[in-house]
Amino acid sequence: MQNANRVAIVASPMTKIFTYEEAIELLPEVQRITNEAVAAAEELDDSDADGYHHLLMQWVETLTSLGLEVNGLWLVDFDNGSGYYCWRHPEPALEYFHGYEEGFGGRVKLN
Repeated sequence: MQNANRVAIVASPMTKIFTYEEAIELLPEVQRITNEAVAAAEELDDSDADGYHHLLMQWVETLTSLGLEVNGLWLVDFDNGSGYYCWRHPEPALEYFHGYEEGFGGRVKLN
């Protein structure tokens, strides 16, 4: 899909601060929502830019309504007050952290 690499970075006014335990508890729902969006995106025709845009915006709105930040295509951050627990589809678990300034490129494995 040509438009797959273009997604707006969205910080929600509803962003919440998550403990690691809260983030782990919410992760299965984030994975379910994202898996469904990925599957729907794969069904779209490459020429359906409007459909793809609508699908992405729906995914972003759903996740930001949970207090998360979407910082790229299938990339979700859980704010912990000193940085982010970072998850990207299809990672099986919440295993990475990065500070506010470092972004995705500064991700480090939690353990």
